[in-house]
Amino acid sequence: MKYEFWVFVFDEFNGLDIFTMKRRRLLKIREKFFDQNGGLILKQQLSPTESSKIFSADELKTATNNYSEDRILGKGGFGTVYKGTLKDGRIVAIKKPKMGDQDKSQIQEFINEVVILMQTNHKNVVKILGCCLETKVPVLVYEFISNGTLLENIKKGEKSWLNWENCIRVATEVVDALAYLHSAAVTPIIHRDIKSANILLDDNYTAKIADFGASMLAPIGQTLESTDHLLGTFGYMDPESLHTGRLTEKSDVYSFGVVLAELLTKEKVISLERAPEQASLAMYFVSSMKRNCLFNILDPQLVIEASEEQLLSVSNLVMRCIDIDSENRPTMREIAFELDGLKKKPNHPWMADKQSYDETTSLVGQQQDDLYPTSSIGFNSSNVDFS
Repeated sequence: MKYEFWVFVFDEFNGLDIFTMKRRRLLKIREKFFDQNGGLILKQQLSPTESSKIFSADELKTATNNYSEDRILGKGGFGTVYKGTLKDGRIVAIKKPKMGDQDKSQIQEFINEVVILMQTNHKNVVKILGCCLETKVPVLVYEFISNGTLLENIKKGEKSWLNWENCIRVATEVVDALAYLHSAAVTPIIHRDIKSANILLDDNYTAKIADFGASMLAPIGQTLESTDHLLGTFGYMDPESLHTGRLTEKSDVYSFGVVLAELLTKEKVISLERAPEQASLAMYFVSSMKRNCLFNILDPQLVIEASEEQLLSVSNLVMRCIDIDSENRPTMREIAFELDGLKKKPNHPWMADKQSYDETTSLVGQQQDDLYPTSSIGFNSSNVDFS
């Protein structure tokens, strides 16, 4: 009798049945994570067509060959970015944050971010294609951008494609995207971590703002007072926000001003090689302007190509963007208007327009290795990024 009993048990729990049980257990765990991550709420807020943007864990595992190391595009303080290929052939960037416990308010923030970004449609904003909620920490899926970050391109040094025309073009594209986020999106969005490492360049070297992990939804006509934690990157962060905890669209304006200074000088945002009081690029730029030494720190390529009037105009714009008092900073729309005016001013008389155009076209046509930004990965960081 005992022998027959154990035979029965073995038949019931043979290899196939054990596999089935493990599969059921895994599905229950995934359902639990889906609910904890606000999956049901998210589904209710998405339209029927947008609901297809919720990926399963199996889909993303297949897309990345089970998150194989040879698919890693980069690693950052908050997780890893993988290159993936979806079953429909699309190449994507999959951001897998580090594991961590999430509270209800954080999950709600994540849902708001995904819903808003799925409704955001601007040529200079990296598109979020969807997310996976079946893991402990939600995984985000973005369009893949091939030519790396603006920071990586700035670092490349001499004979850069970032000549005067392209510097102003890239700056204008970033401003257009931020103006859209601040005033044209369904709910205004403050990015909070604008920096050259979060500006991607596509096949045509068109700028696209990425990494909305630190972003906040701003109630129309209001500012965000006493935020739980100020996020951003040292050197780009608005000093006023750091001091007061008050967050407005002008915080993004300050960060953009630092990026514009990077484009003009090709200098590091933080450098210990400079004097301590000039370690930050913002202070270095202000000091150089006050001492009438601006042209000593500007990129020599730009000094040759642009007129003195153009360089002084854009440098004064930088100064207004990084003004300590946010009330004195221009809006993104005002910045866009000024940059558009710079395009219409004549270049340096030494430069031949056709030669400049031909060189630019040739440089922009060159292909580079596939890259993707790795900083500030994830949707809910709580520490200042000093990378």
